[in-house]
Amino acid sequence: MADEVVLLDTWASMFGMRVRIALAEKGVKYVRKEEDLRNKSALLLQMNPIHKKIPVLIHNGKPICESAIIVQYIDELWNHNPQLMPSHPYERAQARFWMDYIDKKVYDTWRKMWLSSGEEHETWKKELISIFKQLEETLGNKPFFGGDTFGFVDVGLIPYYSWFYTYETYGNFKMEAECPKLIAWAKRCMERETVFKTLPDEKKVYAYIDGIKKELYSK
Repeated sequence: MADEVVLLDTWASMFGMRVRIALAEKGVKYVRKEEDLRNKSALLLQMNPIHKKIPVLIHNGKPICESAIIVQYIDELWNHNPQLMPSHPYERAQARFWMDYIDKKVYDTWRKMWLSSGEEHETWKKELISIFKQLEETLGNKPFFGGDTFGFVDVGLIPYYSWFYTYETYGNFKMEAECPKLIAWAKRCMERETVFKTLPDEKKVYAYIDGIKKELYSK
């Protein structure tokens, strides 16, 4: 019997993009269901009753939640090439560490910058830039975070590239000036069909986020 794979997702979510890239890398066929996060479906609430968040991968009726966990699940279950996780236990541990760093640092810091003003806004902007500089330092001179091949940490970080224009516009800075090696890495990733076919247009992301902010402040 063929696998039944369903992804509950929303188009602008960098976390959902991770899962779409991983599925594309493995050539897994799936059905994608777009969620309205202001009016969550009964299926989403049933499949992720704890956090009630996307993405959720439903594999043969069983839910897997949290994007980093889903990507590891995909890599382990469909374990043909390309392998996303490194083969050595130490390198796998390092990859999980940096994915966790991205998850704990980037989105929350961006959100604080986005919703603040004045000195507080400037503080969070500097913090956001410092996070990307740390990631750039971790990348070093390697083509990808895992070395010569596109892998787990690349899958984790590259979706944020579609948000860089939004970060720059709200923060009044240029990522290429601050982190040129990280931008070069992102452009390398964008050469992969699995990536460029997944990431949305950066201006579309900005318009979406700007609309949300205007709605927030009009209430």
